[in-house]
Amino acid sequence: MIERSQADAVGESPHVSDTIDSPADLSLDDIYHLLQTKRRRDVLRYLHHEGGRVRLRDLAEQVAAWEQETAIENLSSSERQRVYISLYQSHLPKLDNHGIVTYDKDRGWVEPTPLVARLYPYLEPPHRTPSSERWPRRYAATIALCGLLLGTIAAGIVPVSGLVGAGLVLVAFATVTGIHAWSTGAFRR
Repeated sequence: MIERSQADAVGESPHVSDTIDSPADLSLDDIYHLLQTKRRRDVLRYLHHEGGRVRLRDLAEQVAAWEQETAIENLSSSERQRVYISLYQSHLPKLDNHGIVTYDKDRGWVEPTPLVARLYPYLEPPHRTPSSERWPRRYAATIALCGLLLGTIAAGIVPVSGLVGAGLVLVAFATVTGIHAWSTGAFRR
């Protein structure tokens, strides 16, 4: 554990905790535990967007607005207060104890530490690749072509038995599914 001084500089108030986990001590389980609540994730998103020290009041208002899916001006005082209290008493001390933020309760400000950058990749939604959006169309085209093939076989236009037609449909779907799995990296894991 790394010892934290009681005050960062002359005149500053003490931190919520005297010790923090070192960056090496922040395991994947710790990261998931810290990010398990939406409010803490929202705090980190806001800090990332602001890029520095913020007032607790501004942070609480924005988180409350996100939760209520409204503008800050439309929040009621109870909605603001509910978020403010939970951040003040629970979420910010937890982030401070792990060294993710520096939280000064007395002055009402929160500042991200360099360790917060380690959590940002977990906040962003997974990126969809353009090719993943094409796969539903590819499967639909395969269904359409296989349906057309089976229809022509049933009508006697293509002189092939039903069993051979079913085999062709099976091969077509196995091929499309195999290419899909390979392109998404399912076989590389």
